[in-house]
Amino acid sequence: QVQLVESGGGLVQAGGSLRLSCVASRSLYSFNAMGWYLQAPGKQRDRVATITGGGTTNYADSVKGRFTVSRDSAKNTVYLQMNILKPEDTGVYYCNAENLFGTSWGQGTQVTVSS
Repeated sequence: QVQLVESGGGLVQAGGSLRLSCVASRSLYSFNAMGWYLQAPGKQRDRVATITGGGTTNYADSVKGRFTVSRDSAKNTVYLQMNILKPEDTGVYYCNAENLFGTSWGQGTQVTVSS
């Protein structure tokens, strides 16, 4: 079972930026894809952005043009750069890793965007 540890959350004003990090306990090459999911208060967990082992990225429509997902394989780390943040981006952000054996989740990091 892989361990995923997120960091970088916090409180920011609308229009501001944050960068989230997700450090995996083993090589990113062992995963088919990794991603970031948001669980807003009272809502289900929704996909925000994903990146495949080949570097292909995919974004939810609500964050296109504002968020960027990237990976640093040398550091076993996936990032989510979040710009032009909006109050509706508030919630707990979870890192996710998938391979043939299943799906792993981190513990989440809280992001709060004030208006």
